[in-house]
Amino acid sequence: MKSLIAILTIFTLAPAVLRAEARDFLITESGAVGDGKTLNTAAIQRAIDKAAASEGGGRVVAPAGVFRSGSIFLKEGVALWLDKDAVLLGSTDIADYPKRDTRIEGHVESWPMALVNAQNMKHVRIGGPGKIDGNGMPFWTEFWRRRRKDPKVTNLAVERPRLIFIDTCADVRVSDVVLRNSGFWHLHLYRCRDVVIDGLDISSTEATSTGATPRLRAPSTDGIDIDSSQNVTVRRCRFAVDDDCIALKGSKGPLADRDASSPPVENVLVEKCVFVAGAGVVTFGSEATVVRGVIVRDCDVNGRMSVVRLKLRPDTPQTYENILYENIRLGANGGAVISARPWLQFFDLQGQKPPMSVVRNLTVRNVSGAFGSFGTLGANAGAGELAGETAGKYTIDGVVFENLDLRLGQPRLSAGPMVRNLQMRNVKINGEEYKK
Repeated sequence: MKSLIAILTIFTLAPAVLRAEARDFLITESGAVGDGKTLNTAAIQRAIDKAAASEGGGRVVAPAGVFRSGSIFLKEGVALWLDKDAVLLGSTDIADYPKRDTRIEGHVESWPMALVNAQNMKHVRIGGPGKIDGNGMPFWTEFWRRRRKDPKVTNLAVERPRLIFIDTCADVRVSDVVLRNSGFWHLHLYRCRDVVIDGLDISSTEATSTGATPRLRAPSTDGIDIDSSQNVTVRRCRFAVDDDCIALKGSKGPLADRDASSPPVENVLVEKCVFVAGAGVVTFGSEATVVRGVIVRDCDVNGRMSVVRLKLRPDTPQTYENILYENIRLGANGGAVISARPWLQFFDLQGQKPPMSVVRNLTVRNVSGAFGSFGTLGANAGAGELAGETAGKYTIDGVVFENLDLRLGQPRLSAGPMVRNLQMRNVKINGEEYKK
């Protein structure tokens, strides 16, 4: 673990700012109109194409204004920059997001592309201080309408665009921009390497660009999805979403470990972030195979969520290993320190026997604070569980809780029969030493 910290510390010293470009290309000079109504997809793409064709590339700039658009596609040597008071606003017409074979929920299928796309590139640069707003309310409304009609409707039954999709890219920097109200995931990284995400403000629960406040849950609005990617740093970001804040993803199904399109998620560092709303701080799964070398440190959890969330699919062979959460401060009205349990949503063994999965070498240390007001917490706020409902499908080996000083409504950790080598070192809950 010490060597991993050293590697990630060196990696994060790389600058996370947009590099100096040969020249700026204002989208308004290519015909974009910032009135919040005009569809500017073609005009913005013209600016990107013009920058890509120029010697040395360039930086495509959105000035102050609200620029409505469908899918745009960055090109090699072209950065995207949003000035202060600039808003790239997603169209609410799904036809403005062309369908292509793309990675979504652990496999490839024909699905609408994101609002902003970068594929097979090096030196991807997207920066603020402006805003990218997915305008997702109509897509959420349609999803819930379908779900009410048929409770078995899957997440992909209603086509919804992601906000940013970065596919098979290296040397990626996304800095300081505000991300709001994606129809689906906000920032999806697939098969990327050497990524720094710095200073983002991501929310699907707060005011929209039109001033309205969402009045319904925003389904599948993960903050950042790190899918089959390596050497990723997420720092100084703020999350207020209606699904997982950060999700580590791969493939799924009983043969997922043979999927060459899903290399392991490796070497992920999350630091100095604030988690205001979401299901989990950093969640492993639901579709994931091998995830190793993850550090989450120096973060504040101010919303009701699970700090450590491990989704264990009964239909997928999974390995989650070498994981460290440290220096975490809790100040929320409910939540769980850890949730490691079966994830039963839409799983399918495809006629195969249930595979074995393993979690190994997980350390949670230097965690302080409370989930809610002492003495008033509900049944779901507390220490949490380690595969409390499982037997024979998962092995959880080498879990250490160290230097915890917490106030919890449910102080007991539920540990299942397949948990081995569970250690508690200097753990105090509600002022008393924890005893297994």
